Amino acid sequence: MTTTYNRASAPNVGRDLALIAVFAAFIAVCALLPAVPVGPAGVPITLQTLAIYTTALILGGKRAAFAVTLYLVAGLLGLPVFARGGAGFGTIASPSFGYLLGFVPGAFIAGFLSHLALRKYGNKKSQVIHQFGAVLAGFAVIQIFGIAGMMINADLSLQAAALAAAIYIPGDLIKCAVAIMVALAVHRAFPTLSR
Repeated sequence: MTTTYNRASAPNVGRDLALIAVFAAFIAVCALLPAVPVGPAGVPITLQTLAIYTTALILGGKRAAFAVTLYLVAGLLGLPVFARGGAGFGTIASPSFGYLLGFVPGAFIAGFLSHLALRKYGNKKSQVIHQFGAVLAGFAVIQIFGIAGMMINADLSLQAAALAAAIYIPGDLIKCAVAIMVALAVHRAFPTLSR
């Protein structure tokens, strides 16, 4: 009995590790760009969520979750990669830590749904709708974690935390749209990324 080996479908561990490292660095760079603290909890507006959505849509669920986890571990171990140069285990007590924690499941869900749609429907014009659904699912998860973080670490009520989170929604929706445009262009150029 002979077994055929399909090189195209074989996992490329080296490539995946490189992508995970590059996108973890991309998230860090976007987090370090000027941050504007807003709302009662002072959670800053950054380009970090744009990086999370872009990473998720390009890498898919597992690789995106690993990239975000690598970024979080680097920050918690002391590298100043969080917004406004934050780092260390002290950030666990910050009002924005819920968002940081939510990046992992949010990126996984958005990436998983994104690549599922790419494999099922190809990279057609209708993909924008599927990708928007995927990124909104990730966005919702991140918001839930963010609200919980503000309730716990900033001692806000559910209503106050939800109102504080609402400030970020318009900007995040714009970031979702930008991430979709970038990701679809990348997938057109490198169609094997979604396999």
